[in-house]
Amino acid sequence: MAGPLPIGDPAPVDGRLPVDLPVDASVPFSAYLHVPFCRVRCGYCDFNTYTSSELRGARQDDYADTLAAEIDLAHRVLGEAGALRPMDTVFFGGGTPTLLPPGDLARMLDAAVSAFGIAQGAEVTVEANPDTVTPAVARTLADAGVTRLSVGMQSAVPHVLAALDRTHQPGNVRTAVDAAKDAGLAVSVDLIYGAPGESLADWEASLDAATVLESDHISAYALIIEDGTKLARQIRRGEVPAPDDDLQADMYELADERLAAAGFDWYEVSNWARTVDQRSRHNLAYWRGSDWWGFGPGAHSHVAGLRWWNVKHPAAYAQRLAASESPAAGTERPDALSHLLERVLLETRLSDGMAIVDLPEANRTRVAGLIADGLVDAGAAISGRIRLTLKGRLLADAVVRELTD
Repeated sequence: MAGPLPIGDPAPVDGRLPVDLPVDASVPFSAYLHVPFCRVRCGYCDFNTYTSSELRGARQDDYADTLAAEIDLAHRVLGEAGALRPMDTVFFGGGTPTLLPPGDLARMLDAAVSAFGIAQGAEVTVEANPDTVTPAVARTLADAGVTRLSVGMQSAVPHVLAALDRTHQPGNVRTAVDAAKDAGLAVSVDLIYGAPGESLADWEASLDAATVLESDHISAYALIIEDGTKLARQIRRGEVPAPDDDLQADMYELADERLAAAGFDWYEVSNWARTVDQRSRHNLAYWRGSDWWGFGPGAHSHVAGLRWWNVKHPAAYAQRLAASESPAAGTERPDALSHLLERVLLETRLSDGMAIVDLPEANRTRVAGLIADGLVDAGAAISGRIRLTLKGRLLADAVVRELTD
């Protein structure tokens, strides 16, 4: 299960938004639908997910109806605030959304579309474990309005999958990708690098396996050790080695090289797409500060600078909604400094970069030092934007600290 929820102000029981909230109806709106169920908990995972033995009073077969109740609440709350807009993107995340019957996912999507409407050409993504995707599942999702499948490949090497506690068969990645393509869905493949015992040759094999799938999009994330996870405990006890920063840097450089050679362009530090149209529009909505409502236990939302998050456990989430109460556990409005830090953190990770004029005037002079250190592209800076070099992507956190301290 995920770590503790943030500390914030109490959320109103009715979920109502503040009357002074500066809602801008021209800002794109997205929906995140969290499905918190997994067959097995991966040792590195810090997400708010639950195996069947951990549900304690919650039922998977009731979940679609429970989430639809939050959609009804959101429709009322956003309507009262003058913030109702069609959804530009929808994302089913988890957990493993495809553990639910595809008809349940379809009902959840239909409830959201009925409440908010959906923009022409909207992106609708479902995350999937490779072992849960069949041609019938892919067709049902496509018929329901899903446009994109994000397949959790993670690695093509059995001992690396075992180190991550991933239970899928490597060959089923191809089966899932082909099923999605045959159903007319766009496909993204997710990879993780830096697992205990993973060599550069192992990572090279995974990259080669991912690129021959001919997906539209590939994400490659460095393994991060989160407190409270099984993997963190194993490292603390000396049972497995901690990730090696230098090796992870080599792995990132290899990924960028191999993915570029296969026709992918980076558009965010950990994400590559074949074309601009195949970038994850939902994730771009987060990185660009759009509005979204996160539905489900532990989900986070953002509207007009206001943030809130739901209670974590599915049973508590269901109980709140059954009592016609908001499932929100807390809320906050970041101050100007926090907003700046977040904006620099997110926008500088994008290949489009960040406008230099959006920095405080006193901080703009620091860009020259970052150029001299080889972290920021000089040509982009002349055009008024901060765009990270490959070295800068490897040291993105240091760039953010320099621009915001």
